Amino acid sequence: MLYQKGEKMLDKAISTVTMGPKGQVVITKEIREMFHINPGDRIVVLADIKRGIAIIKESDFLSLRLKDEE
Repeated sequence: MLYQKGEKMLDKAISTVTMGPKGQVVITKEIREMFHINPGDRIVVLADIKRGIAIIKESDFLSLRLKDEE
């Protein structure tokens, strides 16, 4: 569910997902739309035992890496 204030969409969302028997999860439609994640997009999963898991589109991740190298 996306948080909304009046008609203005805020930049935050919260959702729960269920792990499937093959280790798959579904990212909810609202969050996919928020981050423009489409079928066939590659996703990077970042994991840190203390801080948790983060998911980012591969194209966005590569853009961040290129900016850091400049």
